[in-house]
Amino acid sequence: MPAMLIKGSEISKQIKEELKIEIANLKTNNNLIPGLATVLVGENEASKVYVGAKEKACKELGIYSERIDLPGDTKEGDLLALIGRLNKDPKIHGILVQLPLPKHINETNVLYSIDPSKDVDGFHPVNVGKMMLGEPCFLPCTPHGILELLRRSNTELSGAEVVVVGRSNIVGKPVANMLLQKNGGNATVTVCHTGTRDIPSHTRRADILIVAVGKPKAVTADMVKEGAVVIDVGVNRLDTGLVGDVDFEPVKEKARAITPVPGGVGPMTIVMLMKNTVQSAKMHEGLS
Repeated sequence: MPAMLIKGSEISKQIKEELKIEIANLKTNNNLIPGLATVLVGENEASKVYVGAKEKACKELGIYSERIDLPGDTKEGDLLALIGRLNKDPKIHGILVQLPLPKHINETNVLYSIDPSKDVDGFHPVNVGKMMLGEPCFLPCTPHGILELLRRSNTELSGAEVVVVGRSNIVGKPVANMLLQKNGGNATVTVCHTGTRDIPSHTRRADILIVAVGKPKAVTADMVKEGAVVIDVGVNRLDTGLVGDVDFEPVKEKARAITPVPGGVGPMTIVMLMKNTVQSAKMHEGLS
C-alpha cells in the first residue's frame, strides 16, 4: 500500500487558523499586534520570493509587517545600525534578515547583532544554546515545522529510532537536538553526514528518516526500512520540475508515511516563523 502523504500544505493551514484566532484575541483583549520586520539586501531572486511569501503570510494572519529592501552594496555598518534601530522599535517583535547576504557582509556579525528576544529565526547563539539545554526559546523554523508535521500526523516519537541525514546548522543539527530532548521527541537519534562510512546501514534502521542533504533523490528505496516515516526536507530544481532529496515514487511504496515535494516541509517553515513572531509579541508584553 502506498504511503500516507504528510502534507505540510494542509497542516500549515490548520496552524494558520489557530494563529488567526490567537492574533485576533491579542488585538481585542490586549491591544497588541505582533510585528515582523524583514530585511532584504541585494537582488537575489529566490530571496525576493521568500520575503514576499512571508509578507503575504503576515497580511493573511493580521501580523504587522515591515519590509526593508537595501541595495546590494549596503555597508555592513549600515545594516548593523538598521538592526540596532529595529531592536529598539516596540512595534517590531521579530527581526528576520534574509540570507544569503552579499559576500562583503559578515553573516555571523549580522545574525549575532539581532536581539535574541526578537530572533524569530532561532539562529542567535543564545537561542541555540537554550535549545540545546531544553530551555524555552525560539526554535528554528524548519526543524520546528518538522516536529509539528510528525506530531500532527500521529507519529510516535518517544523511543523511536530516528536517523537524520545531513548536519547543517539550519536543519540537521537542530532537528536532531530537538528530537533528543526528553520533552521534545524523547527519541534515539543518529546523525549521518559526509564522513559516515555506510549511510544505508543507518537509514535502514530508522523508524523515522529525515533527509536534508541538498542532493536530488539521494535516498533510494533500498535505503529505507519497510513502514518507516520519511521526512524529505530537500527542494531541488531539475528539468522535470521540483524533486526532493528522496526518490519519492519508489520510496512511497515502502514507507508508511512520507512528505511530498513540493507541499511537504516547505509550507511549515513560514508558518512556524509566524508562530515565533506571535510568541515574541506575547513575551515582550509579559503575556507568556
